[in-house]
Amino acid sequence: MSEHRLDLERRQRLGLVEAIWGEHKSAAQIIAIARDFQSAGELALVTRVDEAKAAAIQNSIPELVHHSQARCLTLGELPNPSQPAVGLLCGGSSDLPVLAEAELALRCHGIASQRFADVGVAGLHRLLKVIPELNELQLLIAFAGMEGALPTVLAGLVPQPIIGVPVSVGYGVSAGGQAALSGMLASCAPGLTVVNIDNGYGAAMAALRVLRGRS
Repeated sequence: MSEHRLDLERRQRLGLVEAIWGEHKSAAQIIAIARDFQSAGELALVTRVDEAKAAAIQNSIPELVHHSQARCLTLGELPNPSQPAVGLLCGGSSDLPVLAEAELALRCHGIASQRFADVGVAGLHRLLKVIPELNELQLLIAFAGMEGALPTVLAGLVPQPIIGVPVSVGYGVSAGGQAALSGMLASCAPGLTVVNIDNGYGAAMAALRVLRGRS
């Protein structure tokens, strides 16, 4: 009996590709699931895969592409991207792995994005300088650790839908992203949407639902 049941109808039902959570799966489990995706002709996206596990999986399926910054694997041809529709902003380079996960998840659905790194509130002038570029985009996703203030500040400056992603970066009381999560949930900026800590994939899927609702 198979240990997994793939949701191969998710794209038809929801318009979203099923993602494989890789962190707590063995290389053998991921290989078996990826091969089932391949047999079904479906794009496979595997999240949270470290370097060693990725190498082991690629030994069995060389066609798998390892996206090292995003800590993800893909199997199958990625769709051609659209014009950038989503802005991805982060406070610092430590936030980039979570941002890259969201970026890749959007790319798997043919949605291009534009990065704005190192625009955190510790140097607010850096964020203000990119506001004109942000105005050209339909939706923004903001990634922040520490106190997680970036999405709140952003939501007070621009009109687009904004999704906040708390990141597990910061000293002691940041508590692995809990302070950023609490800060974003307690935001006084109206209309800010918040996903779980380090959930770049979830933020990308929320963005897709918003974009499709606007089209």
